[in-house]
Amino acid sequence: MALAIGGYIVLASLRGGAFLGSGDLVTIALGVAVLAIPMLGAWLVWREIIFGRRLQTLGQTLAGEGDLPVDDFPRTPSGRVELAAAQEWFAVERQRVEADPLDWRGWYRLGLAYDAARDRRRAREAMGESIRLARLPGGPLA
Repeated sequence: MALAIGGYIVLASLRGGAFLGSGDLVTIALGVAVLAIPMLGAWLVWREIIFGRRLQTLGQTLAGEGDLPVDDFPRTPSGRVELAAAQEWFAVERQRVEADPLDWRGWYRLGLAYDAARDRRRAREAMGESIRLARLPGGPLA
């Protein structure tokens, strides 16, 4: 994805530069848009890469501590965790976070549980909170 965005930025920069050099106000405005949109895309891709790398670091830290959940959940024929098992696991992880809301480990595991329970939006929010807490002084991302 990053390589595709990079190629697109090069092509858009060439086209946008040509539009900017036209001298016509409408074409110049189009040139600015042609340059701004891929830059926004590149910024979004970069944020996703950083998010993923931070999560990978946290996952490796948890694995090193022996605190990653064992993935022995019952599965549907499609390979997803059965919803009832995911909801039970979610309840356990939610209690863990409620007991210590400043522990990044609990938020990370809660994010995994949300994902298994098929709630991607909340999984991402929990993982984001995990990253935020892990960036505090003394955390693995500080």
